[in-house]
Amino acid sequence: MSGKRTVKDNAFEVLKHAMLPVFIMALLGLHLSSAAGTGIVSQLNGIKGLLSDIGPILSGVLFIIAGIFYALGQIMPPDKRANFHTAAINIIIGAIVLSVLSVASSSLALASTHLLANLSNSTG
Repeated sequence: MSGKRTVKDNAFEVLKHAMLPVFIMALLGLHLSSAAGTGIVSQLNGIKGLLSDIGPILSGVLFIIAGIFYALGQIMPPDKRANFHTAAINIIIGAIVLSVLSVASSSLALASTHLLANLSNSTG
C-alpha cells in the first residue's frame, strides 16, 4: 500500500480524536464511582449513572457521525460509497443499541442489584 491516505482514513482519524475525550471522561467517571464504594452494588450504580449521563449524548453524537459518513459516501465512487454507507448503518445500529441501554440502565441495575442481594442472602 502506498503512503497515500484516503478520505476514509482521514474520517476515522477525525472520529478517533473526537471520541477520545468522551472515552476519557467515561473512564474517569467509572474510576470515581469505583473509588466511592468497594461493593459490587456501588459499581453497578456507578455504571448506571455513567450510562444515564453520557449514553444519550454519545448516542446523539453517533447519529451525527453516521450522517457525516453517509454524506461523504454520496460524493464517492460506487465502491467507496458502499463502504461509507455500510459504516454509517453500523454506526446507527451502535447508536440505537447505546440509546436502548441508556434508557434501560436503571431497570437493568435494579434487577441485577436484587439478584445479587438474593444470592448473597441465600449463601450467607
